[in-house]
Amino acid sequence: PSAGGKLLVVPMVGSHWLSMQEVVEKLSQRGHEVVVLMPEVSWQMEASQAYRVLTYPVTQTLEELDGSF
Repeated sequence: PSAGGKLLVVPMVGSHWLSMQEVVEKLSQRGHEVVVLMPEVSWQMEASQAYRVLTYPVTQTLEELDGSF
């Protein structure tokens, strides 16, 4: 058993988040209060009922982000 705690998650855009998302959701299910900090423009990062999402502004558009990769 574990006591629920607070967790702030600041994932990297892309595969790092895809790997972390399931873990973050499981932690939330186990009683942890999870806040995920995401950029306003990103790939494959989306909100969920399992955790709270806070966004921060970025200067790039999605098209510029696509173009840089």
